[in-house]
Amino acid sequence: MPHQIITNICSGCAACIEACPVEAIEKIDNKIQINPDECVDCDTCKRICPDKCVDGGPDRYLELRNG
Repeated sequence: MPHQIITNICSGCAACIEACPVEAIEKIDNKIQINPDECVDCDTCKRICPDKCVDGGPDRYLELRNG
């Protein structure tokens, strides 16, 4: 499951955009979005997000598969 931004709790601080090592995150129509084709599942955005609004990634995928 690719990472995604839970937009209703995202403050739009853009910390994730600055931190993404592969530039897979951008602001489109005033909302932060992660491009799943560019994301390498490094979890940097998830770790640094002050709003804790990043969901998905390899851990979430395994959780869903094993659940």
